This record gives sequence, structure tokens and C-alpha cells, in this order.
Amino acid sequence: MSSHVLIIGGRGRIGRQVAADILRHTTAQVTVTGRSPEPGPIALGDRERYLPLELAERSAVEQAIRALATDREPKNIVVHCAGPFLQRDAHVLQACIEAGVNYVDVSDHPSFTRQAQAHRGAATQAGVTALINTGVFPGISNSMARAAVEQLDRAEAIHLSYAVAGSGGAGVTVLRTTFLSLQQPFSAWVGGQWQTIKPYRNRQVVEFPPPYGRLGVYWFEVAETLTLAESFPVQTVTTRFGSAPDFYNYLTAAIARLPQQVLQSPWVVESLAQVSYAMTQITDRWSGIGIAIRVDVTGQLDRMPTTITSTLVHPNTAIAVGSSTGSLVQYLLTGQLRQPGVWPVEQAISTPLFEQTLQSRGIQLQQQIRPAVNH
Repeated sequence: MSSHVLIIGGRGRIGRQVAADILRHTTAQVTVTGRSPEPGPIALGDRERYLPLELAERSAVEQAIRALATDREPKNIVVHCAGPFLQRDAHVLQACIEAGVNYVDVSDHPSFTRQAQAHRGAATQAGVTALINTGVFPGISNSMARAAVEQLDRAEAIHLSYAVAGSGGAGVTVLRTTFLSLQQPFSAWVGGQWQTIKPYRNRQVVEFPPPYGRLGVYWFEVAETLTLAESFPVQTVTTRFGSAPDFYNYLTAAIARLPQQVLQSPWVVESLAQVSYAMTQITDRWSGIGIAIRVDVTGQLDRMPTTITSTLVHPNTAIAVGSSTGSLVQYLLTGQLRQPGVWPVEQAISTPLFEQTLQSRGIQLQQQIRPAVNH
């Protein structure tokens, strides 16, 4: 009997790429959900079906999850792709734990991560493996950090820089998340203590691999700000984000300085997201929709201050998310991964499994080891 994967939010651009990866690399049946009565323009494959499902209708969500909980097939999985996660609670995860169904999500915000981690004990007791933050950042970036940390005798600081070209191949939801994240200062682990940081400040120019080159990046809150500081005994974790072309950075930085009451208006956030999406549909034609990740981990190696710089470039951000999340679903289905509890990627996925993901999905990771310099 074939395994079954339910993708909540599977009609969106990220969800579609996750579904495509699972269908390509596993034999599972896949059900994608969406808010519309019909699947619309998406083409369903032989092993796919569509289920209308409104996330706010909790009883319907719980019913769909309970339908996966059968004694005959314990490897069924729920994948939560319905962002923005800044506005979500852990209801889907809780329903999975109660039904005894494994869970994966593409969450990206610390507020959601904290809610999910609060269910670790319940998931462990229920024998449910729940993997959170499994996309690209967080997700691939976390595994890049772990791989570098493991090569050092002692890791002291992790600096993560991200560049996304245009829309990144994602939809309005991702842009909506960006503007929601500008509303409040956030906490960052700097110098062995939590410090309050204002988002999209302190521009820093970082060298990314081609075709990005030198690009401005800014303080930005993502879930690895929280989890990497918990996962490794380091003194500093910084996360910075930038867009290509660079003029988007200046626009976003200006928006971040608007009065807080303006940024907290749902109408303003939605308007900014829609206008930005319309702009990226034009600039995507020449900027592309890819992503670049740079992870600098500084510490001690053979008693020498050392920095390990890892870089990764992918031409389509949404496909990169699908590759990362889909691979973890694959490992759960094959039994290569089983770790009851609630875990961010770097706490659950070994470096060999991460390297297996890169190889099987044709993603290349570059790494350089050099004497440490002040970051």
C-alpha cells in the first residue's frame, strides 16, 4: 500500500514545488490542498489529487489529518506550506501529534518556531517526527552551518547572508511575509547575549558567487536566528538578507523606517505586497528568480583562528525549497530519518544526509577554509 503525503497549501508556488519533488523522488500518493473549490490551472499528475481545504476551518483540517492515521500505513506525512507563518499557530502540528502522523513544514519565523518547539514533549511521547524550518533559509542554510561547525574544533560565530533575485519564483505570500517582518524589532544572539535589532538596518556589502557578486544585505529576522543559537555553543549568530537588483534593498530599507502604526496596517502590508509582486513580475525577466546563500562560520581549527565560508546558488528559489523539503519527506518515507520530537533541520539531519540531498538534486555547495578575519 502506497504512502500518502498531504500538502496543506499545496496549490501555492512553494507547495507545488514541494509536491513536484516528492512525486519525482518517491512513490507516494500526494494530495494538495487549496482554498478554491477547484484546483484551477494546476495540472495534477497520476498520483495527485486535489482537496479543497480552508486552514481556518480547524475541524476540516483535523479530519483530513486523521484520515492519514491508519494502522496499515504508518508512514503518511503532512507537509505544511500555508504561510505566512508569522501569522500562523501550531494547530496543524498539534493535530498531527494527536493523530500520530509525521509532520514537515516550511516555516520561517521564530514566533512560529517557538510555538512548534513547545510541542516537542508531546511529539516525542506520540512517536511523531516533526521537522520545522525545512526550506532554504531556514533549511538548507542550517545544514550548511552544521556542516561547517562540525569541521572546526570550536565554533564561535555563525554569519548567514542571503540574496534573492526578484520574486525568487515565489508568490505574494513570501513578499507579504517580508513586509510583516519589518513591523517589529527582533532579538539576535550577539556576543553571548540577546540583543534587540531593528530589521533592515546596518547595510553590509557581501560577496556572493556569480551572478550576484557584491550585494547589500541587511539585518533580517528568520527562524535560524533562534535555532542555531540553541543548537551550537557559539557566541554570535547573525542573519542578513538582500534582494537583487539592489534598488529593491533601498526601497525596503525606506519602508522599514515608516512609522510603526503604518507598517502594522493590514491594508498597507497587503498593498505593499501586491505592488512589489507586480514590480518583480517585470524585473524577474532580467534579474532571474534565484537565490544565493553564504554561510561564514568562524572558530578554532588546529589552534588557529579559522573561517569556513560555504556558498550555494540555485536558479529558482521555489524549486530549491521543494528540493530541501521534498528530500526530508523522502527520508521519512524510506525510514532513513526517524527522530520523534519537534526539530529544526540542523538538529535532525546529519551532514551525510544533507550531502545526499545536494547530490540527488544536482545542487552544488562550494566551501573555502581560510584564516579568520574580523567579520
